[in-house]
Amino acid sequence: MLADNPKISALLNGCRQNDRNSQKELYYLLRGFAMKICYRYTNAQEESEEIMNEGFVKLFKNVHQFDENRQEDTLLSLKGWFKRILVNTCIDHYRKMNASVSGHVLNTESESIPDHGETGIDILSYKEIVEAIRLLSPGYRAVFNLFVIEGLSHEEIAKVLGISVGASKSNLSKARDNLRKLLLNKTQYNVYVSPQ
Repeated sequence: MLADNPKISALLNGCRQNDRNSQKELYYLLRGFAMKICYRYTNAQEESEEIMNEGFVKLFKNVHQFDENRQEDTLLSLKGWFKRILVNTCIDHYRKMNASVSGHVLNTESESIPDHGETGIDILSYKEIVEAIRLLSPGYRAVFNLFVIEGLSHEEIAKVLGISVGASKSNLSKARDNLRKLLLNKTQYNVYVSPQ
């Protein structure tokens, strides 16, 4: 057992008993982790915090369902379980915000981007890439995150978001095109890329 497991187990037991101090300590322990996940699915800090806090409410409400004895590393196991709660909360938020667009492809213009070989994108920071993802429309961002980050299939995405498989594929393609444009624009202004 890892050194942090007794502390994490004690916090979880406190949370199961609705101990506010344990909940507060667990909140501060997982806040950064949770915010990074929610931030990928939204385009506003307040929206990310709202979803994150809703996720914590669900965690505290359902903490009795978490089995900390399933893996050797309790914190890692807890983060995996909590990540699923957060992603589902983000999906629920997306559904609420986009109830009127469910079932069809979102309409935004998407142009083809010529391939210029090496672009300098590899020098962009993680933060810059996440910022570019956040600039995508909510529909494109949701499909992109679920497919690329979470590893869901188009069939699973269609079921989760209430859209067709074709809409999922189309939204992913357009998300990639738009993201490519955003990142290429970013590298053009930040670095000189010699033409190949």
